[in-house]
Formats: sequence, C-alpha cells, structure tokens
Amino acid sequence: ITIRKERFPRIYGLRNIKRDGSEYYGPYPSVKAMKAVLELIKQMYPTRTCKYLLSEKNIEKEKFKLCLEYHIGNCKGPCEDLQSEEDYNADVNAARKIIKGQLGEVKRSLKERMAGHAENLEFEQAQYCKERLDVLEKFAVKSTVVSFRITNIDVFSVSMDAEFGYVNYLKIVEGAIVQSYTVEMKKKLEEEYHDFLHLAIPEIRDLFGSTSPRVFTSHAVALELEGVEFAVPQKGEKKKLIDLSIKNAMYYRQEKLKNIQIIDPDRHVKRIMTQMKTDLRMPEEPRHLECFDNSNIQGTNAASACIVFKNGKPSKKDYRKFNIKTVEGPDDFASMKEVVHRRYKRLLDEGEPLPQLIVIDGGKGQLSAALSSLERLGLRGKITIIGIAKRLEEIYFPGDPYPLYLDKRSETLKIIQQARDEAHRFSLNHHRNRRSKGAYKSELNGIKGIGPETSKSLMRKFKSVKKVKEAPFEALVECVGIQKARLLQNHLKD
Repeated sequence: ITIRKERFPRIYGLRNIKRDGSEYYGPYPSVKAMKAVLELIKQMYPTRTCKYLLSEKNIEKEKFKLCLEYHIGNCKGPCEDLQSEEDYNADVNAARKIIKGQLGEVKRSLKERMAGHAENLEFEQAQYCKERLDVLEKFAVKSTVVSFRITNIDVFSVSMDAEFGYVNYLKIVEGAIVQSYTVEMKKKLEEEYHDFLHLAIPEIRDLFGSTSPRVFTSHAVALELEGVEFAVPQKGEKKKLIDLSIKNAMYYRQEKLKNIQIIDPDRHVKRIMTQMKTDLRMPEEPRHLECFDNSNIQGTNAASACIVFKNGKPSKKDYRKFNIKTVEGPDDFASMKEVVHRRYKRLLDEGEPLPQLIVIDGGKGQLSAALSSLERLGLRGKITIIGIAKRLEEIYFPGDPYPLYLDKRSETLKIIQQARDEAHRFSLNHHRNRRSKGAYKSELNGIKGIGPETSKSLMRKFKSVKKVKEAPFEALVECVGIQKARLLQNHLKD
C-alpha cells in the first residue's frame, strides 16, 4: 500500500515500489489481505482516487469538476475545495495508523471525538464517529488475534532443508498479527538456524521499518540491536507464536516445492535424490531403487515381489513377481534370501543395470538374509541396502545395531514408505491370486467332467467358488451349458 507524496495524497495498492519519495507499507501476504485494509480505509476515511494535480492555484481556478466518487460518498470533494487540506491530511494520518495496525489509537481518537460532539449536541457528527467505530470493530474481529497482553513484538523463526533456510516474520500489534512475511535464503556453507536469523532479522526489520523493542526468536541469536531485547519463548502464548511462525515458514517451503514440482520437475527430483543420498549415507543418488516383500499364510502359496522406483516414481513395467521354489513352510528369511539371489543373478547374467538402493520390508533378520545373497553374488558393498521395520518405521543398515529414525515429514522416509507399501500391495495381490487359483483348481477341477477351461470360465464370471455355489441354476446354464451345470449343482450340493 502506498501513500503518495503529493498534495491531497492518494492511498492505493500496487505490486512494485517506485523510489519517488512516497510512503510504502507491506508487502502483504496476499492481495486479499491488502484489499481488506484498503476497503476499511475507504469506509472510514475516504480519500480521492483521481490523478488530478490538486494545487492551490488549480483549485482556485475551478479547473476540476466533482466526479461519481463524490456523489456515491467515496470522496469528500477536495478538487472543488469542499474538503480542506487540513481535514484531508487528518484523515490520511488516521488511515496511516490503520495501515500500521494501530487500531487502538484510532478507536481512542474516535471515542474522544464522539464524546466531544455529543457534549456539544452535535449529534450527526457523533453518529458519524459511532458508525466509524462500528466499522473498525468489525474489521478487528476478522484480524488474527493472538493475545491482548502481547503487543508491539516482532517474531522470527527459521526452517531448513538441504539447500535453503526459510525465515518467517510476524509483526504483532495490539495483540493481533498485522504482518506475515517469509524469505528464502540459499545455503552457502554449513549454516545453522541461528546464522539465518542473524542475517535476516536486521534486513527484514529494515524492510518493514519495524521499531518493536522486543523480538521473539525460535533459536538463540548473538545479535545486538540498540534498544531491542531478544528472547526465545519456551512456553505459553509466546511459545505458540513461535510455533505459528514455524508453521508459516514450513507452509511457504511446501508451496514452493509444489510449484517447483510443476514448473521444474527435474529440479524437484534432483533435490529429493540429493536429500536421500545425504539421509541414507549413500555414495551416489538412488535414481534406481528396488524394494522386496514376502506374502504367505502359514507357508502356503508363498509369494514375493520386487517393485522398482526410478527417479522417485514407480516404474511398473519393471515390477517382478516370484513364486518361492526352494523353501518349505513359513520361512520369511529363507524366502527373502531366495528372491534376492534370483533377482540379481538374473540382472548380472543379462547385463542389466543394478539399483543404487535396495529396500527390504522387514527388520534385521530379513536384511541379513538379503545381504547374504548379495555376498554370494559378490555385490556386498556395491549396492546400498537397508531394511525398514513397520511398527516404528526404523531403518536398519548392515552391521549397525542401532536403527536410524527419520523425521516423519522427511521426503526420504516418504519415498521409502511408498516403495514399501507398493511392494506389499503387489506381493499380496500375487499371493491372493495364487491362493484363489489353488482353491478353484482343487475344488472345481476335482469334479468329473469339469476341466481347466470350464473352471476359468466360471471364475471369470462368478469370481469365487462360494459365488458359484450360490449361483442360480439358470446362471450356471448360461455360463457352461445344461449338462455341466447339473454336474456342478449335484457335486457342490454334496
């Protein structure tokens, strides 16, 4: 919002600052927030919108005529000398206080004027002041009030990722948040949280012309500003302000990442791969990831699956299913050992590229089984391999007794979880299909006169043996003919 440097200053919103000596306030978090303030000023202290040069000489010569804005009550007509410069400037000063968030001061002034007019029996003017007070109260109700006991305070917090720091600034005036601003700062060295705050606080306070004597920060800073007291709140309403500021910084980061994902997907993928490489202590980025999972019920119809992620996304054409061949009974460790060996022996035999990261769905036992297969193939140490345990999302590394715990919001953990869940889904579907085939083969193929093709036709139509049993005779006739329908009905009844 700008207050123009001119006689009878105009007040309006704009997107860019012009170095012309005018006053500028902002930036606001959204156009909507800025327009709400301008609308309040328009209702309480209407100022002109025309671009006329309202010099004393031009007004005396009556160069200008009243426009529609005057007739609908949005201007008091300074162009025809219907409003004095002194009165107009008083309105601009009151509007300036509203822009700065000093609503309490404006309220006190209006109440004093209303009382004075009432005492002098100037009831119309008193009613005018009361109406302005009502407008101000309605606007104040819409403001984000944090605490009436906290006033004239600056709040700074910082959030970081591998490449950037995000510093959020909240300005609190008379218990309400009147300003929110977030700045992104690129890491140059190994900056810590306090380093970003140390750089950002003076710059942001200067940008907004802040003179707040107290500053709350999310982390302690060794910064000295004349007449300014720094504090790191630990509890209560002040700590809630810090938490809100951190949420704003994180929200800004998330929105920025969403935009990058749309506008520059390669940069988005590169950032995630770099983060995964750092988090998992890898020698290279995990552009090619594979995840294994087993499924069985008490060792029957044992099945496994390998899913593939490339550049952080599923590559479904590379998914592979495995029927367990060498393991008898429910032995997850032996099953994992078999499928990992089969998978990478084939890739080596065919000269196919190996993954940079292998994820095993399970804890230390499954990880050790998979690792033994890699060792047999001479691949130990050439591929990063980890295990993820479901309950606490613990990540295990070979030879390390202590698991790694990643932040629940970590993108590295999200990719690993997505791969694990996809492997589980794919493996479970394969297991169910095997179990279903086994069920109808044993039950339907045991009926004399019902062959494999008839069984397939029945399963395609009815989906399960149970539904075949429940199907009316007419539906069976329609599917397999009257003779086979009678065979089915007689056998299934028995």
